Amino acid sequence: MIAEIGRFLIALALLACLAQTVLAWRGADKGGRGPAADAGRAAAEIAVLAGGAAMLLLIISFVRSDFSIAYVAGHSHVDKPLAYKIAGAWGGHEGSMLLWCWILALFGLGLAKIGPLNLALRSRAVSFQGLLQTLFFAFLAFASNPFERITPAPVQGSDLNPILQDPALVMHPPMLYIGYVGLSTAFAIAAAGLVQKSGGRELATALRPWALGAWASLTAGISLGAWWAYYELGWGGWWFWDPVENASFMPWLLGAALIHSAIATEKRGAFPGWTVFLALLAYILSILGAFLVRSGVITSVHAFALDPERGVWILGMLGVTAVAGFTLFAWRAPSLGEGDGFEPTSREAFIGANNLLLAATAGVVLVGTLYPLLIDLLGGATLSVGPPYFDMSATPLLIAAVLLMPLAPFLPWANGGAKPALKQIRAAFILLPVAAAAAAFLWFEAPVLAVIGGAIGTWAIAGAVMDAARSLPTLVSRTAKIAAAGRALAHAGVGLIALGAAADASRPADMNVALAQGESVTIAGRTLTLDSVQRADGPNYMADQARLLIDGGEGGVIAPERRYYMAADQTTREVALNASIAGELYVSIGEARPREGGGVAFEVRAAFHPLIWMLSLGAILIVLGGLTALYARIAEGAPRQRTEADLLAEPAE
Repeated sequence: MIAEIGRFLIALALLACLAQTVLAWRGADKGGRGPAADAGRAAAEIAVLAGGAAMLLLIISFVRSDFSIAYVAGHSHVDKPLAYKIAGAWGGHEGSMLLWCWILALFGLGLAKIGPLNLALRSRAVSFQGLLQTLFFAFLAFASNPFERITPAPVQGSDLNPILQDPALVMHPPMLYIGYVGLSTAFAIAAAGLVQKSGGRELATALRPWALGAWASLTAGISLGAWWAYYELGWGGWWFWDPVENASFMPWLLGAALIHSAIATEKRGAFPGWTVFLALLAYILSILGAFLVRSGVITSVHAFALDPERGVWILGMLGVTAVAGFTLFAWRAPSLGEGDGFEPTSREAFIGANNLLLAATAGVVLVGTLYPLLIDLLGGATLSVGPPYFDMSATPLLIAAVLLMPLAPFLPWANGGAKPALKQIRAAFILLPVAAAAAAFLWFEAPVLAVIGGAIGTWAIAGAVMDAARSLPTLVSRTAKIAAAGRALAHAGVGLIALGAAADASRPADMNVALAQGESVTIAGRTLTLDSVQRADGPNYMADQARLLIDGGEGGVIAPERRYYMAADQTTREVALNASIAGELYVSIGEARPREGGGVAFEVRAAFHPLIWMLSLGAILIVLGGLTALYARIAEGAPRQRTEADLLAEPAE
């Protein structure tokens, strides 16, 4: 019965989204007030309730191990721990699409309740959001329904992919989807503004808080995914330029550009067309990411392996969204207006330059991700574009963007004044990066690019610290102080990530050896001795756990595992980590090998990642910075010439 109710709820949500689209549009024609606008908001509430109830029923089905539902049978098992049964509800394609649709509806309701203060613009944005919801709920209902029955029902289930049975993967998809889907609100507001012929400043004011929240969540989701890849896959790295990683990185880059461009548009009216274009493009690339992950056109440990027919559905949604958005932009962009002029050394100019670098990086990543697919489509040889391409093309652009980033806060709007700004910070900007570069070269014997990356990272941190030291004591408004603190946190986080990435790029070579009991291997001045290997079975897997002594036990004990999941018939390596201020010792264990003279040796992979903790700390600071800036935005209220009460009091057209 749960499956039938679930299918009904998805159909109800689809109908509610259709009603939201039509009714909110009619309400916008009446100034955003009246029965039609109210009915559009009610439809948004129904879509949220129906989608949320369907999600809850799917989770209940997983907890109950209801294997009469095909999706549950394919992604759960009776012996799986409860937390991973719940996470299994969004661990596969159909369930994750239901979560995506529900989050999309939540943002639609958010727009209806706390959207732009201009009620006509709000209602139009709710209508566009309803259209986006309709596309995805239709895909869910007709091509990816998670409540399809299977007969006969299996007794135990097939289990969730073992590498997804991890605490980080419980939170990673929801955070990532909030980021992806949150960008839909910026798209909806931008499209609505183009229809309404709203000015660029009004649209920048309306969409910036939504973009901030989405970007902060996307940062958290990407960081959790990178952390999961680092310790779960057992390969030793944290970023592989995998197509699925690229699919989330491109909207992140454009989201960062959008936030900064919206600031310039709101403050000075600069770049109104560019800001709206970024709002449209960022969400379009989010849908492109969904296509890459779910269509089966790429091979990745992150991807959902699906048949191409479902990919055609997503490609159709991508086409509809892109054509509608870009057609509106081409038609109505002149209505956005033009900002005042500015000098080449003004804050606007540096924000614009940084925007171009971020957009160019996204373009480089897009080309590298899609080029092999296009060649294959044209019947050419199978190609693989890997890290060397991205390192050589994207990294210099990112270095240039980080180089410019700390300068903008010290520059005045419009009139320029680079010399006074540089004079304020020249000591820190010269001494600290030089010291960092020298330390990196002497300590790690780092390659040239890593030294440059470390110097640039220190440059960014120095700029963030001096920005906070200069701004916080002088600003009068409490919300302005909070916003400045958020900016400094985010910029410092970027600098820490640059430092961590540079340090990790200079790490010593990984060691791959076969060790018998009592044998040792040395890496980065640390000696690892295999003390024992013993069984450490879990609730749904069998495991061999190695016990390795660090420096004879004086440095501690590290215990990696090799697990075999019976239901999935799959083996995984569970990495063990030993952290210190200098970095992290990273060890995994593999197969047992017989020795010619008798006995067995175990494959051991050991690595040392210097300053790897800076990556995690940097990501945390970026998220905190984004949320702090969002809080400041909410606390101050959007700049307005008329209050919402004034708008409500005006007569309907």
